Amino acid sequence: MHLNFSQQMKMSQTMKLAPRMIQSMEILQLPLMALDERIEQEISENPCLERLSADPDAPEADHNRELAREEASEKNVGEEVLQSDANNEADFERLLEISQDWPDDNYTSGSKPSSNRMEDNADRQNDMIANIVEKSQTLSDYLLEQFRYFSVPVEVREFGEFVIQNLDPNGRLPSTLPELIQVYGKSISAADAQAALQLIQRLDPPGCGARDWRECLLLQVTDETPHRDVLITLISSYFEDLAQNRLPLIERKTGYPIPVIKEAFEELKKLNPYPGKGFEARPAQAVTPDVFVDKSADGKWAVRLEDEYTPRLRISKRYQEMLRAGVDSTTKDYIKRKIDSAKWLIESIEQRHNTLKRVAQAIVDRQNGFLEYGPEAITPLKMQEIADVVKVHVTTVSRAVDDKWIQTPRGLYPLKRFFGGGTVTESGEEVAWDIIRIKLKEIVDGEDKSDPLSDDALVDELSKHGYTLARRTVTKYRKALDIPSSRQRRAY
Repeated sequence: MHLNFSQQMKMSQTMKLAPRMIQSMEILQLPLMALDERIEQEISENPCLERLSADPDAPEADHNRELAREEASEKNVGEEVLQSDANNEADFERLLEISQDWPDDNYTSGSKPSSNRMEDNADRQNDMIANIVEKSQTLSDYLLEQFRYFSVPVEVREFGEFVIQNLDPNGRLPSTLPELIQVYGKSISAADAQAALQLIQRLDPPGCGARDWRECLLLQVTDETPHRDVLITLISSYFEDLAQNRLPLIERKTGYPIPVIKEAFEELKKLNPYPGKGFEARPAQAVTPDVFVDKSADGKWAVRLEDEYTPRLRISKRYQEMLRAGVDSTTKDYIKRKIDSAKWLIESIEQRHNTLKRVAQAIVDRQNGFLEYGPEAITPLKMQEIADVVKVHVTTVSRAVDDKWIQTPRGLYPLKRFFGGGTVTESGEEVAWDIIRIKLKEIVDGEDKSDPLSDDALVDELSKHGYTLARRTVTKYRKALDIPSSRQRRAY
């Protein structure tokens, strides 16, 4: 075998993602509060990045504006702080042409936002304090607190505490009692273990300590519960028939009249198959709108961006003066790197502002009907249509509207709410799917519940209103609206 080694030169073209472009994409996708946290992080890590006064009329702001103008003209700092929108968007679009799937790694250093800088702004600190929610009590803590009031032998108490700590988030026991005894690690008799479980099942909320959903519901039925015996029978043996609204079948098999079964069913609805779920609930996060839409004096809808919580930034004058005064090469390189990083952030925020405003305005221009008359007048809209209007890549639109909210006179909505497909009516008019769903619910609400409409009948009813749909489509929308089948909707 003969081996031969040789050297060859090969020319090829490759495209690399510019750090500035990656940062622009990341900043665009951030919602307002996340952007604010990102800025706080950058300020804490970059001494060359400073905040301008939030009050445009303050003397400090006048001084800062003058410094900002000086910064832009400093020759030793490099290129201007803010480049033209055209150049930024060109970079933006080149990035989108390369790939629509971006790595999770952030270009900027660090991944966790700093919160200690929040102390610099009194208003923001007050907002933070107002939104701090007291740590909620866990289900285990709540049950243990009650269980310790029982006067029981120590072995029963310790095993009971062990069982409580092994309940699932719904408050149920995921294992059998013999399995728990086996893994307990201490000696405990079956009788003492059963005694501990029975005490747990007496605690609040009712239903905790059950081994399945049927036992959970039965534990909530008391001697005072109306139609107690009927309810126990329904839960134990006829739950599936009840869920399918087979009331005549239940009547034949049990002898209970349908009116009594219906009354017991109403009591069943008051029971909770997930008694521990409320303890796992997390408080809803406050939503801060990124965009506002208002009607101008000439009757046109115009958008504006909410910048109240986004600080205005500038390059530190002090570090520019240090460069002018002359410093050693190591310090000079460090300052230049930090100034470049600050510029990239400022440019990215400016690009985010411009892109989001243009995209939001294009959406509002297409959805005037929604703003004037409500959801029933929404227009079918695809992101590609907005991309064509704004002259950007469709992925730019997707990232611009992602997790962004718009405050309208009709309420607060995610920007994605205004996108959706539609169908063409017999008259040739394009109608949004939302309108069809509203019409479907209207038809179901107005039907005769003693003889509810089947999905085929719903197709016919929608066709009478000009909406021609396949049966499977109607079934899909019915389920999406959480509308039961015709058999389940029937009233006896």
